[in-house]
Amino acid sequence: MKEKSNVNDVDRSLYDFRNDEKETYRLNSGLTKDIVEQISTEKNDPDWMKEFRLKSLDVYNRTEMPNWGPSIEGLDVDNIVTYVRSNTKMKGDWSEVPDDIKDTFDRLGIPDAEKKSLAGVGAQYDSELVYHNIREEVAALGVIYTDLESAMWGEYGEMIREHFMKLVPPTDHKFAALHGAVWSGGSFVYVPKGVSVDIPLQSYFRLNAKGAGQFEHTLIIVDEGASLHFIEGCSAPKYNVANLHAGCVELFVGKNAKLRYSTIENWSKNMYNLNTKRAIVSENAKMEWVSGSFGSHTSFLYPMTILSGENSKMEFTGITFAGKGQDLDTGAKVSHQAKNTSSFINTRSISKDGGLNTFRSSVSMTKGSEGSTASVSCQSLMLDSISRSDTIPAMDIRCNDVTVGHEASIGRISDDAIFYLMSRGLSEEDARAMIVNGFCDNVSKELPLEYAVEMNNLIRLEMKGAIG
Repeated sequence: MKEKSNVNDVDRSLYDFRNDEKETYRLNSGLTKDIVEQISTEKNDPDWMKEFRLKSLDVYNRTEMPNWGPSIEGLDVDNIVTYVRSNTKMKGDWSEVPDDIKDTFDRLGIPDAEKKSLAGVGAQYDSELVYHNIREEVAALGVIYTDLESAMWGEYGEMIREHFMKLVPPTDHKFAALHGAVWSGGSFVYVPKGVSVDIPLQSYFRLNAKGAGQFEHTLIIVDEGASLHFIEGCSAPKYNVANLHAGCVELFVGKNAKLRYSTIENWSKNMYNLNTKRAIVSENAKMEWVSGSFGSHTSFLYPMTILSGENSKMEFTGITFAGKGQDLDTGAKVSHQAKNTSSFINTRSISKDGGLNTFRSSVSMTKGSEGSTASVSCQSLMLDSISRSDTIPAMDIRCNDVTVGHEASIGRISDDAIFYLMSRGLSEEDARAMIVNGFCDNVSKELPLEYAVEMNNLIRLEMKGAIG
């Protein structure tokens, strides 16, 4: 392994040092070859990864900005800092994490939940993982759960090289190319053949730096006959400048395997959330998505599933809450590429105080997908007359013997329902929150108890307009 460069030995002109108690430093904003090379040095990349980053930068420079969906005019990537870290190495013992970082995660309940109901926890602060741990009994089964940078140098290095950004290539879109150039942090999970991880793993991402981006990469491989539930949590404080989240998630689900990927996002409302998630599912395997989106100024988020093996299945369950100043463009995609595959997309969206919710679904049935079925259900709830909700389904059917359906509904809270609950002693605020929580029940019941409680608390805060 090559030696990692010390910050004092590199070009200091690339850095903006902040001599505060956190000993935090960051690269300057913008995106240049020098900055990408410096990130590669900081991450101790193998040569193939450094070359990959530079090729991704070239793709980024040649690719146009998206010309559809919500406006991202308020985002200037030249003003985004692509790498920020505190002067600490990743720890395996929570007590060794620096107090200022530990206090932030402690207030979020991380890693307190690890002691109760998790097989392992990873915590990322800005651009670096500061903590990673896995239970001994889970590790004894051969399960690998570690940071991606370390794993690239170990026995799984070739596996990572074989899978990294193969599902989401840099050519996919401009922000995938940006991710390929500046990615930092994230997790690598490998579940061996036939192993069932009965309690979840979790990664939590905190973007704490003003005007910065977070570009974590999560790579999960669930081998034949194995199963896993992985939970992802995200949050950030509010600043008066734009922040950017352009992470990437790649999921490989082997033959007869099962993976559930749950996300609760509570980004601040100055965040542009341009995340990309994609899974490929083999024969007789199943992919389950559970998604809750409660923050960000603007979101582009459409987890995609490729059903590549016969009898493979996908289920997507999601909830999105758009409040004042938010334009959330979310949904799901599925591509049926084998016989007798099935997919079910079931979402809820809530709009309040002028919030904009757009649901997009994309279902494709390719040649050779005979006997496959797809169903899309989208329900929207608007809490006032100034909010908006749109549904934009897309279906590409190239096979005759398939079944595809779509339904959508938009409604408002009934005054009669509010009156009834208030007559039973509830305040109007509590009555509305109860109705909204019931509307979101399809998501909360799919989450472990601690996370269902967190989601319901976020909904209550959103109802009060208390989330910035």
